Amino acid sequence: MRTLFSNPYFNASFCSWFTAQALKVILTLIKEKKLDFYRFVGSGGMPSSHSAMVMGLSTAIGLKMGWDSLEYAVSIIFSLIIMYDASGVRRAVGKQAMILNQMIKDRQQNKQIEEKQLKELVGHTPIEVFAGAILGILIANLLI
Repeated sequence: MRTLFSNPYFNASFCSWFTAQALKVILTLIKEKKLDFYRFVGSGGMPSSHSAMVMGLSTAIGLKMGWDSLEYAVSIIFSLIIMYDASGVRRAVGKQAMILNQMIKDRQQNKQIEEKQLKELVGHTPIEVFAGAILGILIANLLI
């Protein structure tokens, strides 16, 4: 375990993720005036911890191994796929959940329904993905 935490690539990724998740708790406290520790482990919200983590990794690889290295190329390609998924596919799933939840509420007004509502905060807006990516880049530059 000690070798894992001495790995600069892991540290840049982990610190980027941790910071993004902590910022979600802080921003929720400021915006909603409540301390919601679920935001530390939950998905969705500002900034994207997925984007922060993968861009922290990619930036660390670029800084250590070179921007023209095979490792950086592989890392940045996978980072872009993950960020696209966060803002595209997962965002669409969240919108579908909102619609289904409204349908359940409407139906419940007429008849008792046992279905639980779906989680709506699944994906990210493009600005949340961008903010997470910038956060990961900044943290990797600070740590490497």
